[in-house]
Amino acid sequence: MDIGSAVGRQDGVSAEKILHLQDYATSEHFTREERLALRLADAMSATPVTIPQSLFDELQTVFSPAQLVELASAIAWENYRGRFNRVFDVKPEGFSEGAACALPVRAPKGGLTEGNPPEP
Repeated sequence: MDIGSAVGRQDGVSAEKILHLQDYATSEHFTREERLALRLADAMSATPVTIPQSLFDELQTVFSPAQLVELASAIAWENYRGRFNRVFDVKPEGFSEGAACALPVRAPKGGLTEGNPPEP
């Protein structure tokens, strides 16, 4: 989350938004589109990966097919990078030293589902 928070700040993401990432589903700091993208990221990051049809249907009301492909690709790449880094025990590099940095969310037992949100 260190580099992701640093890149987000560089791209104009506010400290408040970074600090409220764990409660994006209820935080007023996120738009509907951002909440949907984060729900997709949660679903794609769970093991096993399960994308509820209701989520996909809702995504299609906001994003075009091309946007969904790009969004899913970006999420998949971050999942790859995060899992790859685990193999080599990559540690934070201090990119967010002294600044807001998002903390990883712990998934509830049984994984993430529509009725089973991430734990704070």
